[in-house]
Amino acid sequence: MPRIPSARNRLKDTPVNGVKRVLLAAPRGYCAGVDRAVIAVEKALELYGAPVYVRKQIVHNVHVVSELETKGAIFVEEVDEVPTGSHIVFSAHGVSPAVVGAAADRGLLAIDATCPLVTKVHREAVRFARDDFEILLIGHEGHEEVEGTAGEAPEHTTLVGSPDEADTIQVRNPEKVVWLSQTTLSVDETMETVRRLRARFPLLQDPPSDDICYATQNRQVAIKKIAEDSDLVIVVGSANSSNSVRLVEVALEYGARAAYRVDYASEVRQEWLDGVVTVGVTSGASVPEELVHELLAALEDAGYGNVEEIKTAEEDLLFSLPKELRKDLAGNTDARGLGGRMTSDE
Repeated sequence: MPRIPSARNRLKDTPVNGVKRVLLAAPRGYCAGVDRAVIAVEKALELYGAPVYVRKQIVHNVHVVSELETKGAIFVEEVDEVPTGSHIVFSAHGVSPAVVGAAADRGLLAIDATCPLVTKVHREAVRFARDDFEILLIGHEGHEEVEGTAGEAPEHTTLVGSPDEADTIQVRNPEKVVWLSQTTLSVDETMETVRRLRARFPLLQDPPSDDICYATQNRQVAIKKIAEDSDLVIVVGSANSSNSVRLVEVALEYGARAAYRVDYASEVRQEWLDGVVTVGVTSGASVPEELVHELLAALEDAGYGNVEEIKTAEEDLLFSLPKELRKDLAGNTDARGLGGRMTSDE
């Protein structure tokens, strides 16, 4: 069932020793890959009608998933739950070849909404496995993206979950190892993991280009910029959103006195604001801007109406929709063949 946010709980304007303000991080919110994936489900519903099935959450955000459910999307864990011949969308996090094969075996009409930046990592895994490298995949066990990437070359892939694991991991041939990573990790922690791996395996190769996506990096840079000046940082994002959880960790590491993650503004507790002059606000890469606006409105109730946006990068990247969805019902090229809701100023 769709999740309904609790009613707005008005925060009180209590006195503090200073002038209350909000530092609003930019970039924040939707990235190009998320925008593409969400539009893909909406467009599939327009073209094919409800229901359209989606394997796993299309993106890791409870609000987005709930909204799509109200429009007729049905989210399933695995393809064997989907009636034969139905349309199924693969989530932005990507799937393994085994999942693609299982969908084909059931006669499902698959639409691949995998983020192109994740697809890039998949292709790297295939290439390095073909050259008989052992792939040290830095990421979180059980995350859909990690499962999809590892599934491209399971016999060649070893998961490295943390810098500490890098100190004990064993490889078959230290002269043929390469590292790849989940796209939504902490940049700093990933580089520390790589440093420790390279200390043990000096011939460790790097991926051809950064695996951590531009949006994850940009949002972490932005929160670093405001964290040291924030008594409190609030990150809008869901608990299963890796990049949102990382933003809380980065905020604390870079000087915020306190940092919390919320799905909705109604989850902000009055006691978090005790003695707080400056609140830093950001959102994960799968969060629609409307949820940030709701948080800013709640903070305004508490006297934090002075909002200063701190921008550290511009983002203008768009990704084409899956080929099946680039035309409208009349067969004409759809104006939404590219994304369109990714800007943080909407």
